[in-house]
Amino acid sequence: MRHSQLWIGIAIVCLAAVPIIAGDKISVEKGIADSQQPLLWYDIRLLGLEGQGWTDLKAPFDRLPAKADGKAPASVWGLSRQSAGLAVRFVTDAQAIHARWTLINANLAMPHMAATGVSGLDLYVRDASGQWRWLAVGQPKAQTNSVAIVSGLPPGEREYLLYLPLYNGVSSVEIGIDKSKSLALADPRPETRRKPVLFYGTSITQGGCASRPGMVYTAILGRKLNRPVINLGFSGSGRMEPIMAELLAEVDPSLYVLDCLPNMSAIEVTERVVPFVKTLRAAHPETPILLVEDRSYTNSFLVSSSRERNTTSRAALKQAYEKLLAEGVKNLGYLTGEQLLGDDGEGTVDSSHPTDLGFLRQAEAFQPAIEKLLGK
Repeated sequence: MRHSQLWIGIAIVCLAAVPIIAGDKISVEKGIADSQQPLLWYDIRLLGLEGQGWTDLKAPFDRLPAKADGKAPASVWGLSRQSAGLAVRFVTDAQAIHARWTLINANLAMPHMAATGVSGLDLYVRDASGQWRWLAVGQPKAQTNSVAIVSGLPPGEREYLLYLPLYNGVSSVEIGIDKSKSLALADPRPETRRKPVLFYGTSITQGGCASRPGMVYTAILGRKLNRPVINLGFSGSGRMEPIMAELLAEVDPSLYVLDCLPNMSAIEVTERVVPFVKTLRAAHPETPILLVEDRSYTNSFLVSSSRERNTTSRAALKQAYEKLLAEGVKNLGYLTGEQLLGDDGEGTVDSSHPTDLGFLRQAEAFQPAIEKLLGK
């Protein structure tokens, strides 16, 4: 018996049908029949993607607008084709949910990050209390995958949340359900929670090294806060270049979270943070901005170079923060980094990139700082 099947058998009592008023139903005419089984396949774009800040895209699952090609650093543009943070909510009464997706890159995993996080899908369901609960993961086996992501569900309509891959791009993603079942858009979020929280940062923000797409701290916070999130994490990047400030200023989020220090030297922090924040503030005079220190390398208690790296970049960020405050910049928050991963050294795979435990700890540290700025 597969582990996912065992989990379903144990936890099925948690999935009693929740009364739901579904949004607009997707016409069966928009489904594509399956020649092998009695399914209809639906393009997830019919349900409305969450996690994108722009609509003028080169490809439907991009994270930056088409005009960023040639303007943003080449590495950032390439990474923006990866689908980190993109998700879709939907309502269905199906008792089995299938998924098929085609990946842009044939490399499914990395030496320090599982294929399920790099290239897989991740499915959550809203339980009877209204909380999001993990349900199943779509394991990638090839560049094109077709799986029964979960089956054996009890009858009833429920709301689901499907996350896309963190470190791979997708050219298509479809949900398959029995042709006798319905698929509908989820209800809009409460009006006060519809504007997304925008996270800009590094490989950690993008999701390295979460085991599943739903375990990156940005996704955890989206579920905890009941808000859409935009993940603009870029591996090896997130260095606050002026063009990135101009691009981010085009988005209208409820909050900007700037989590870039893991990839910025103290000199870069001193040169770039103040003008970056001022560019955002000029476009959005009232939108809160949260500056985040880098997490402590988990070997920094003993490795002096790691400790020095944390110390110098944090000092530069704190100086930039105080300069901004002195110049009258309002709605500016600051989150220290010392406890982002806990204090036992167990939160990373390589002293830098979090495990799922590390990401959960990060989310728990971020939440009160974000709620304070948003006015819980």
